[in-house]
Amino acid sequence: GSNPLKRSIHDYVRSGFINLDKPANPSSHEVVAWIKRILRVEKTGHSGTLDPKVTGCLIVCVDRATRLVKSQQSAGKEYVGIVRLHNALESEHQLARALECLTGALFQRPPLIAAVKRQLRVRTIYESKLIEFDPERRLGIFWVSCEAGTYIRTLCVHLGLLLGVGGQMQELRRVRSGVLGEKDNMVTMHDVLDAQWQFDHNKDESYLRRVIYPLEKLLISHKRVVMKDSAVNAICYGAKIMLPGVLRYEDGIEMNQDIVVITTKGEAICTAVALMTTAVISTCDHGVVAKIKRVIMERDTYPRKWGLGPKASQKKMMIQKGLLDKHGKPNGSTPSDWKQSYVDYRWVEVAAPRGAADCYPWLTCGGFSGSLSATGTLTPPGKKKKKKKKPKEAAAGETSD
Repeated sequence: GSNPLKRSIHDYVRSGFINLDKPANPSSHEVVAWIKRILRVEKTGHSGTLDPKVTGCLIVCVDRATRLVKSQQSAGKEYVGIVRLHNALESEHQLARALECLTGALFQRPPLIAAVKRQLRVRTIYESKLIEFDPERRLGIFWVSCEAGTYIRTLCVHLGLLLGVGGQMQELRRVRSGVLGEKDNMVTMHDVLDAQWQFDHNKDESYLRRVIYPLEKLLISHKRVVMKDSAVNAICYGAKIMLPGVLRYEDGIEMNQDIVVITTKGEAICTAVALMTTAVISTCDHGVVAKIKRVIMERDTYPRKWGLGPKASQKKMMIQKGLLDKHGKPNGSTPSDWKQSYVDYRWVEVAAPRGAADCYPWLTCGGFSGSLSATGTLTPPGKKKKKKKKPKEAAAGETSD
């Protein structure tokens, strides 16, 4: 592994994204396909479709960064738009007041032009403000911060209906998508083409590095958990994020919060959902810290380090001798001292993912006294699962047709 900014140019391009200023007229899909052809990469994806006439912030993810596309598409957006009213208004305040009314959760039906099913849906508008109004030309410029999937075209129609004069969207520009805005090194298609040309003809990679950012920049708003180098590859192969592998963690991690798991060099390993708070991580010595949401890092970037510890080596020998079954679980010939001393936390933590003793008073950091069912659900001590009654079998004399 290496620092995200110091990767080789081949890896840097294939694990990066471009904050692109989408031109008017081509569709988002066309723009992304052109970027793919310019950079000669296998995969590209974008942060949410913009209509052909709309310009502005379109985050184009390249190769490995396409794993973050889903999270970027559901991130909040900000727009600056121009609404044209069909009739004159008495004052500018009317428009400002109407815009203020249309905040919060709103019902929206996608416009006819949209290439989606026209179902009624609820979308939230967090904030909006009127920037300028020209009463002669009946044009209003406004800024709006909204949830992903909000149709500004529909908002403009609603604005016209609310004012009783009718209205439509004239022009639109996206000024922010997720954590990145217009001022965060936004580049045009020509910049990307020139940067690639410089690299191809003059072997100058500095322009490409200026146009493309490492994918880690998309995750700066997430809380971080730093893993030991020995645990990195195991997570890439889908292992649970266990406490012994955690090296450092950020303050203020809450339950079910989206976090990013990183290496000591700052590379993103995966995005995950926290199953422990910072307080619990600091007091416990074992348990599942978080549930993997999406693995970002390629497998075998770091060496394999699992199964090399003293317990793992002892376990392998016992499996070979037949003292444990092939899955490493005790069988008839397992020594009693092994059963007493060895605790397999994989099975203890399976269905108590939260890892918090206050959520499960009968599950403490010292050990587990309840029972684990075959389906992987924990039952507290003193509570026995009721068996389901089987339906009575047909009487011996009856025949089924």
